[in-house]
Amino acid sequence: MYRALIGTSIAAIALLQSLPVAAQQLAPPAAGDTSDPDSLDDQRTSPRAPLPELPEIEDEWRDLFAEDAAEADVALEAQDAPVDLRYDFELGPISRLKVADAFKSLSALVAGRGKTVPSLAELQRRARTDTELLARLLRAEGYYDPEIAIEVDPAARDGLVQVTATIDTGPRYALGEIKINVDDEAERALVEQKLNLREKQPLVANDVNAALDRLRLGLGQSGFPFADVENPDIVVDHDTRTASYTLDVKLGDNSRFGQIRVEGDPLFSAKHIGRLARFKPGDPYDTREIEDLRRALIATGLVSTVSITPERGEAQADGTTPVDLRVALTPAPQRTLAGQVGYSTTDGFRVEASWQHRNLIRPQGQVTFRGVLGTQEQRLSADLRRSNWKQRDRTLAARAEISVEDREAYYARTIGVGAYLERETNLIWQKAWTYRFGAELQASEERDRSLRIAPGFAPLRTFIIAAAPVQVSYDGTDDLLDPKHGFRLTGWASPEASFQNGFFGYTRVQVDGSAYLPMMEDDLVLAGRARIGTIFGATRARIAPSRRFYAGGGGSVRGYGYQDVGPQDTDGDPLGGRSLMEFSLEARYRFGNFGVVPFIDAGQIDTRPYPRFRDLQFGAGIGARYYTNFGPIRLDVATPLNRQRGDARVAIYVSIGQAF
Repeated sequence: MYRALIGTSIAAIALLQSLPVAAQQLAPPAAGDTSDPDSLDDQRTSPRAPLPELPEIEDEWRDLFAEDAAEADVALEAQDAPVDLRYDFELGPISRLKVADAFKSLSALVAGRGKTVPSLAELQRRARTDTELLARLLRAEGYYDPEIAIEVDPAARDGLVQVTATIDTGPRYALGEIKINVDDEAERALVEQKLNLREKQPLVANDVNAALDRLRLGLGQSGFPFADVENPDIVVDHDTRTASYTLDVKLGDNSRFGQIRVEGDPLFSAKHIGRLARFKPGDPYDTREIEDLRRALIATGLVSTVSITPERGEAQADGTTPVDLRVALTPAPQRTLAGQVGYSTTDGFRVEASWQHRNLIRPQGQVTFRGVLGTQEQRLSADLRRSNWKQRDRTLAARAEISVEDREAYYARTIGVGAYLERETNLIWQKAWTYRFGAELQASEERDRSLRIAPGFAPLRTFIIAAAPVQVSYDGTDDLLDPKHGFRLTGWASPEASFQNGFFGYTRVQVDGSAYLPMMEDDLVLAGRARIGTIFGATRARIAPSRRFYAGGGGSVRGYGYQDVGPQDTDGDPLGGRSLMEFSLEARYRFGNFGVVPFIDAGQIDTRPYPRFRDLQFGAGIGARYYTNFGPIRLDVATPLNRQRGDARVAIYVSIGQAF
């Protein structure tokens, strides 16, 4: 602005000095004018008399400084420049400043470094643009008096024109007086606490703006959802290098939660939505609870959009105001029909289909019918899951199933039912503690291939089994599908009563643990897993083959087929056992959206009730990962290191999520 005014003044003075003397005097009277001379003198001296026409100054005044810059660009255009003009840009001390990253992402010079430019004049224009950019970025960090110079050296060295930036930030401005205007002085402390600004704090734009957002959010969390917070008045004093900050706030009445009201055709009743809420009517109002309720409704899988609108009621005698919540839900698709076809060298063909209705039994009564037809497995099942049953995060589950399995270790025809009560985790709320307990009853006809009474023949035995499984888990990791920190621990026990030539009982126990150690700023994660299990109270031969321990496969010891780890009979069929032991170690290295994972697994099954830590079987390999928004896609290739008869040389596994 100052340059334009100075240029205008110089132009005006030059033009006035160049006018002829006659043109600077008043024009004589027109011919034939008989007016009184005194009257003519009055007209000449009157401030209302029009100025004579000056055609010499009809053109617009010019900005001489702008013309100088344009002439400099033209001069640079006229210079002899390489046909393939490229440049190198040295950031200098800019690279040490906090604004360096933002500057690099927005800079015209940085974006074009190493690329062809049409002329030196274009480089000068980019330098001026970047100078203004730096000035704005530095003001945002509190530097209002910087000295910035971006110089273009037309002399090419090594085929590159040199562009160099130097900067002196000058002193940093700070906050001066902070004045908060409130109606009630007793509430000033709350506003100051939520605002959290202090005198002599650096005048950083992001910090000042964040303080206002923090105040508005904090007041809603403290029971003032309708507080009126004006935009602050900030005045910068360049003499003292400080800025005064004045803010007007009207808190209004303190609020408490009122009733929940559902709009339109209700997908859920107000009572069920109240179960999902972590607050009750009369509790202090807190906007965090509103967001929590919104996420809980989305997590049901039955809602595509949620609108929760607070409505202020009438002030009460105790000085509080009830706030009712008007909830509007848009249903999501509630039915799913799915199918998959697969082939495995160990399991053969497998076709699976399922139909699911996620709200068949309201509220949140999910029913799933599933059928499997495969070379080694045929299965038909029906599952019911009542999520948030009676209270939030509690699930009532039930299952009925008919199956036929024809494995290398056994043949089994089974009918079973079960009911469970559980607290489960999910991707939105990863819970630290979860549990599951219930009851199972099944009748099964099974053939233990290791109990042959004639070559190629083993008798069918009938088992009736009642079980009461209990599981408790702790998850201290940072992610369900791709953990990098923390550890997990799960304990599981199933006391079981069995009838097969008389009643007898036994108990199955299993403990799983895994830990994750980040390195190289989380680009490398060392992950380890251990699993130990035991069955005590009955001999291996009396326990139904389908209830024994087995190992091997993608979720166990990779490189071996399903159930192929452990002792085998003379025909190479797995025996199963009463104790289980597995270990895994992975090094997960990630680069961008991809990753590579070398791993080694070990495991063993023992016919005794306690693992003996010997005769381990090892599998090793390498995996590839592709990281998506919902989790990594896993591809592992493994080989058994101490192969047994019938083991394949290579096994491939594909799934979503890490191996453990």
